[in-house]
Amino acid sequence: MKKIKTPKHMADTATQRSNIYALLATIYYKEVDPAFLKQIKNPGFLGVLSDMVFQLKDDILQKPEDKIIEDLAVEYTRLFLGPGKHISPHESIHHERSDGDWGRFWGKDTVLVKKFIETAGLEYRSEFTGMPDHISVELEFMHKAAEQEAQAWKENNSDGALYCLKMQKKFVDEHLIKWIPKFCDKVISQAELSFYREMAKLTKGFVEFEKKEMDEYISEAKKLVSTGI
Repeated sequence: MKKIKTPKHMADTATQRSNIYALLATIYYKEVDPAFLKQIKNPGFLGVLSDMVFQLKDDILQKPEDKIIEDLAVEYTRLFLGPGKHISPHESIHHERSDGDWGRFWGKDTVLVKKFIETAGLEYRSEFTGMPDHISVELEFMHKAAEQEAQAWKENNSDGALYCLKMQKKFVDEHLIKWIPKFCDKVISQAELSFYREMAKLTKGFVEFEKKEMDEYISEAKKLVSTGI
């Protein structure tokens, strides 16, 4: 008989997931700065990422720090900002809706994401001036939602944790899985440096893993709710 997971185990899992979402949100939010570069080049940090099939190549590891920062800034701009042809990091551009309302800024999905986040009671960073369906915003939302789930487990609030999980599943099903894998495929094919290519592989793999595992997380949470733990 399969053993029911404990609230502590569920909290640890939610925290790990939250941390991954936070990392990915940072990657797509802005160019890499010296502090973040130092963090990702740390052997311990690279070891954790390697477990997730992420590996930086010598084009990043062997260059002087200032050159890496410069090259990554150029790559970030070329990939995500333009002004030339680039890969817009917004859901409304990539989510091929059946009603045809996609492929442009402020499409239907932009509005739906905005409403989803506001209904969940979360607010945007005061310095954020972009659109609600930017990939960094959607990943940040999942970071916060998983963080809230972890806190609920720590407080033995299994009903609250289950609510957070259902909210996460709905967001993954209706938004993340609908466009992020396609977006990542484009980044993988167009990235010239290993950093953004590997990060795109990591992002795609993690979102697809979340889609697959979310029902299991919810099933375990329901068991804990039913047992009154």
